Parts: sequence; C-alpha cells; structure tokens
Amino acid sequence: MRTLDRKVRPGITVLLDDSVKLIAGKRVALVTNQTGVDERGRRTVDLLFSDPRAEQASVKLVRLFAPEHGALGTEDREGLGDERDARTGLTVHSLYQRTTMAPPDSLLHDVDVLVVDLQDIGTRTWTYVGVVLYAMQAGERRGIPVLVLDRPNPLSGAFTEGALLDSSLANAEYPTGTNRTNGFAVYPSPLRHGLTMGELARLFQANLKMGTRLSVIPMRNWRRRMWFDDTELPWVRPSPNMPNLTSALLYPALVPFEASNVSVGRGTEQPFQRIGAPWLRADTLARLLEDLTLTGVRFRAERFTPDQPGDNKYPGRNIPGIRLEVTDRERVQPARIGAALLWALNRVHGDSLRLTLPGFDLRMGSARVREALLAGRDPDAVLDRLLPQVVAFEKDARRYHLYR
Repeated sequence: MRTLDRKVRPGITVLLDDSVKLIAGKRVALVTNQTGVDERGRRTVDLLFSDPRAEQASVKLVRLFAPEHGALGTEDREGLGDERDARTGLTVHSLYQRTTMAPPDSLLHDVDVLVVDLQDIGTRTWTYVGVVLYAMQAGERRGIPVLVLDRPNPLSGAFTEGALLDSSLANAEYPTGTNRTNGFAVYPSPLRHGLTMGELARLFQANLKMGTRLSVIPMRNWRRRMWFDDTELPWVRPSPNMPNLTSALLYPALVPFEASNVSVGRGTEQPFQRIGAPWLRADTLARLLEDLTLTGVRFRAERFTPDQPGDNKYPGRNIPGIRLEVTDRERVQPARIGAALLWALNRVHGDSLRLTLPGFDLRMGSARVREALLAGRDPDAVLDRLLPQVVAFEKDARRYHLYR
C-alpha cells in the first residue's frame, strides 16, 4: 500500500509535477538565487534547464536574474555586477545596484513567461519582496505572465505584529531613474506580516490594482502554524547574515537598528541575535530590559567582536553588548522587543545613541512610533495602540491566504 506523502513540497516541485503546462513551450526568464531549491536541494535553475519534466514540456530557460546578495547569496554590498552561471552558461543579471531594481524591459523582449522563486523571511523589510513586486510590474508593462513559486514563511503564518509601514513612507511605484525606490518599504504591512511570498503577490495584485497576469504555484502540505524547521526543507541562508531560524525570528526586532550607530551583530556567528556599541553599559541595559518581562526572550550582557562586518560597524573591536535568547518562540514578539530596545537604549544612552532618518522609520514603519518611544512612553502601550491597524490588515490579508 502506497504511503501518503505529507512532506512539504515547495512551488518548484508542484510546478513540475502538476502545472508544467503553464511554461510548456515557453521561453522562461527566472528570478532566483541560492534559496531557489527543491526539497532535495536541487536548484530551480537546473530543474528548469535540464530536468526531464521540463525538457519533455519543451521549456527553454533563456534568462536569469538575481536579487540583493547575488546568485549565491554571499555578497553584502551595493553595486553587484552580472555573473555567469557555470551549469547553464547563462548570464545572471543583477537586480541590485544602489537599490533593488526591476528586470529591465530590454532583457524581457524575447521572454514568454517570468518566473520568480525566492525565499521570503516573514518581515516587511525584506528586499526580495520588492523584487517580486517589481517583477510583477515588469510583467504587466510587457504583457508577460508572471509565475511566483511559493515557499514557506520561516516564522510561520500564524503571527502578525508590529507597526504598519506608514503610507507616506511606502513606495510601490515601478523603479526608474527618477523614482528611487528601495525594495524594502513598498507596502503598508505590519513588520511581521504572516504571509508567504505567493500570498503577498496576490495581495499586491488586488490592493495595488495591478493588471499582471499572475499565477502563484502553491506549496504542497504546508500549514500556517508550521515554522521552517517543521517543513523538513533544507535551510539555505537567505542572505549572508541569516544563518539560522533564530536570526530570522529576531530580525524584525533588530532590523531598524541597521539605521543607527548600534551593531546588530553583523560580522559574528549570531547576527541579529545581539546588539552592541563601544559606549554601551551592557549590565545596566540588560537589567532594564529584563525588568520589562517581555515574553519568550531573555537579555544577557556579553562582549563580542565584529569581524569584517558588512555594515562596517566597529570592525575588529571587542565591544560590550546584549545577547537576545529566545526561550519560547510561540510567545516571543519581535516587534515589541524592537520597541523596548529603542526605549531602553534612549533611556540609558540618550547622549550616545544616533539614528539615521528616514532609514530607521522605513524599517520600524512609523515616525510617530519612534517619536513616542524616544519621548519615554511605555513600549507596550505604544504598540498596543497599533493593534486595530494590525487586526484590520490581518482580516484583509485572509482573502489572499492559500493555506490553512
């Protein structure tokens, strides 16, 4: 008797097993990177290039594009050049220079379908989400169908929290020489949005009134309460500073501090699991944060040394810091942690803390939230006032859910 397969299968597997007709006989452009792999770790690039199912359907892979961090996900800088894919011989065209770019019209003239296979991280500030939006806009401009191959939200699809990106900061326009978009602040969603990449694409399609001919190829057997390590899929670093699920979970808490003079642990083995600076009074700060009794997390004073950090913060210096230790991932609320950190840092180090604007607000989501926390208001009270917006987003987003 055949055993029922309950393992999670990503969109690329479902495409080739069940929906290859969508790309049969087509010239395909693929937007992907190292995260585009099936459940056995085989690259989407290779599967579309030479898998027997693709060959039998006369699929022709003609163009490759890569987002921030490049095709291998190892670059941590601006100005990424084009690369050569050794297996296919195709040029991998970079979609990341000073900011995230759209696939250029000039490289889509001979393309029949645009396929996107990228791993989201569950946080609003992820530039790969911008790539999906821009690919959809490019498809609309050229009249090319767009297929999004879905992947899990690593943080599960059961939690939504944090400030919605203020509509005055959100920029979903097509990137051009005059419209300098950034790819990570494109839509007024909460910091932790609770959706998969395919569900986000469906939301963009409807709420931005896009005319893209969009198809989302859903996963098989994924459920909303699944964390990434429940899926048994291979963890592939989505970026150089995302080594594991713990960093991904705490990323929403610490990402606003990318726009500050505080290190978020880049250049260490635990990026986005710690903060530090030469002027930090770590013991005092840790005690203050512990007194807040935030759920699912502890704060511990420590020292660490960033080694060639991509943000160039305190390279080679042994600095005092705070380590964030997750004790219960089902109860931890990263957005509240981020708010508490800003409140506490300002209270203890108001004379030393420096924020870069508008970068900090683009990541946290709201200048009003930042101002309230810097004015000393209770972090929980500040975020509690945002709950009606979060609930309204969550209710609207359910219309685009593909999974229970």
